[in-house]
Amino acid sequence: MIFYKTRAEIELLRLSNELVSKTHAALAPYLQPGVKTIELDRIAEQFIRDHGGVPGFLQYNGYPNSLCISVNHHVVHGIPGDYELKEGDLVSIDCGVLMNDYYGDSAYTYGIGSIDPKHQKLMDVTKESLYLGIEQAVVGNRIGDISHAIQTHAESNGFSVVRELIGHGVGKDLHEKPEVPNYGKRGRGPKILEGLVIAIEPMINLGKRDIVQYNDGWTIGTRDKLPSAHYEHTIAIVDGKPQILSRFDIIEEVLNQL
Repeated sequence: MIFYKTRAEIELLRLSNELVSKTHAALAPYLQPGVKTIELDRIAEQFIRDHGGVPGFLQYNGYPNSLCISVNHHVVHGIPGDYELKEGDLVSIDCGVLMNDYYGDSAYTYGIGSIDPKHQKLMDVTKESLYLGIEQAVVGNRIGDISHAIQTHAESNGFSVVRELIGHGVGKDLHEKPEVPNYGKRGRGPKILEGLVIAIEPMINLGKRDIVQYNDGWTIGTRDKLPSAHYEHTIAIVDGKPQILSRFDIIEEVLNQL
């Protein structure tokens, strides 16, 4: 069952997603060679709690940390630990917040220092595919229109789309209906209606789309060990059109000053 949100609920969701975005922006200055991923997790948890939220991922289905930090060929759900960031790394950070009974959820992929041009293109195309997907999130379309736009852009640039991991509804639960795949056909899937709130999150690989799960029970990596990128916005359908509740502009403002 899909839970459509009222305007008042969407405003609460906006606050949660705003805090997720501010947490990303607070982390950005620390994304430097030599920093351990567990330190980023500590900073994020403290920031979220200091601003009236609760880490949305911590102990969600038993997950042990506040952030998912996935480096290079890790696609998603990487557990923070003693790994020290290195020059040239791609680092996907997925952050969730619970505040006022509603979740926020957004991911961003960061380049550490100087990035291989092929990896930079992977990041650029993944982010572009996210926004092309969002453009299709209008009343009258279906979820498959979002999926098709993402897949078409990623594959036309020579990249592959992870199929086992998908976007989702967001509300009082972190993962609600409907499922939002990053591949598919136009005109398929649930209709997009007023009040729908979904997280759209393309996970795009430099090489082949095949993935593996690691022995920690969480980390997902590419089978061919080539890098992956991941961007995610939570959006709401308001007056028939998508409103982006999470924000990349405040993250990029910090990155551009570094």
